[in-house]
Amino acid sequence: MATDEECRAALGRVAERLAGVDAERFAEHVVERTISCRVPDLGLAYRTRLHRGGLDAVTSDPAPQDAQVRLTVASDDLVALADDELSPAKAWATGRLKIEASLFDLLRLRKLL
Repeated sequence: MATDEECRAALGRVAERLAGVDAERFAEHVVERTISCRVPDLGLAYRTRLHRGGLDAVTSDPAPQDAQVRLTVASDDLVALADDELSPAKAWATGRLKIEASLFDLLRLRKLL
């Protein structure tokens, strides 16, 4: 099981990856959304805000159910996703990554991954 620090670092790597997306492509596919990532094996949740300028800093999230896009993933799988050892599509298809979002948001986010 990964630690809180390892999960925060993994989320930081995901943010860095998104920062590397071409700015025009990023702006074309992004609308402002709050995103939570719940890590049930640690009993933790994190929150950030996605917007045309990128991602805000990741913070602890006491109310992950209030976010517009909600992810649920085990700590080890979060680290594997950030390290490109697990694809988001495979993780989702096998139930290792749960995503709660509108269809519109899912289609937009898919274009960035």
